[in-house]
Amino acid sequence: MTNREDQILQLIKDDPFIQQQQIATLLNISRSSVAVHIMNMTKKGLIRGKGYIVDQKRYVVVIGGTNIDVVGQPQSELIPRDSNPGRVSHSPGGVGRNIAENLARLGTDVKLISVVGDDTYGNLVLSETRRAGVDTRTVNILEGQTTSTYLSLLDHDGDMLAAVSDMSILDKLDVSIIGRHAEMIRHAESIIVDTNLSESVLAYIFSNFGDQAIYLDTVSATKAMKARPYLAHIHTLKPNLIEAQMISGLPIESKSDINKVADWFIAQGVKRLFLSMGADGILFRTLRHERLIQAPSTTIINANGAGDAFLAGLAHAQVNGMHEDTAGDFAINCSGLAMEHINTINPDITELLVQQRMEGEKC
Repeated sequence: MTNREDQILQLIKDDPFIQQQQIATLLNISRSSVAVHIMNMTKKGLIRGKGYIVDQKRYVVVIGGTNIDVVGQPQSELIPRDSNPGRVSHSPGGVGRNIAENLARLGTDVKLISVVGDDTYGNLVLSETRRAGVDTRTVNILEGQTTSTYLSLLDHDGDMLAAVSDMSILDKLDVSIIGRHAEMIRHAESIIVDTNLSESVLAYIFSNFGDQAIYLDTVSATKAMKARPYLAHIHTLKPNLIEAQMISGLPIESKSDINKVADWFIAQGVKRLFLSMGADGILFRTLRHERLIQAPSTTIINANGAGDAFLAGLAHAQVNGMHEDTAGDFAINCSGLAMEHINTINPDITELLVQQRMEGEKC
């Protein structure tokens, strides 16, 4: 497909009843040129029938935070209130963005709805995310705003000493922005949201798209509480024990308590619960099914991206029609791969590599 055909196809996907003259005006070409391109795309099978019926690829929409992560680490023991020689690195981050990148690397068509500032960090994050294969055309660049930034200071052994998070720009990711992409969201295979979103945005998403497969990332114990009003509309929820305790209000002091909490979530209407229990694995529960998913043996270098990779693995499995038990195994192996790399996202992760790991475990 040529670049011009790709441009025309995107306009048709956004509005299947768009007129050829409208396309010509938007692309600054003649109507006759548009007609020729459409005829060629029809011959190729990209467009079929009247009304520009497009053979749509299945895709996932992720709505959530996009950060730049800045990490500083001294060469030796930190001297407070002084300049310490060391290393400073920066990389794209944010829960929603990380999930989207994992999905893209696994081979899923994924569209990210988020916001960045019109600054150096915003340009960097967009460039790197686009290079990874994520469709970033629905990431809004906000004039005069600062890209969400997570600044952390580590000690010389790699443990965090302190961190400052400036995520105020996410307040600008409001209902008006989400509403512009309502049709795209409505036709998604699944929708992934994180609790960095505001209460009003979450309410809008669940009230307008609650009949679709919505995956919710709880992010943290404090932010996880935002999930409580929408449990009946959540297709897939992946809290850890602390987050599950916060949401449910139930104590977790024994194994039987864990089962009671899982029962509570299913009774509230959550269709699939993946309750992370650390080294003990992940408890998978539905209304009729229960299973403990054991974590594969792995060398942990950086555990920060494990949850993002797990949720991406589940969504990728759904798009590809995997059985639920297979999906759990696939996701836990995505998580294992993530922990084996120094970066939050393992750049080597692919569906083939995950499948090979799964086959290796069977041998």
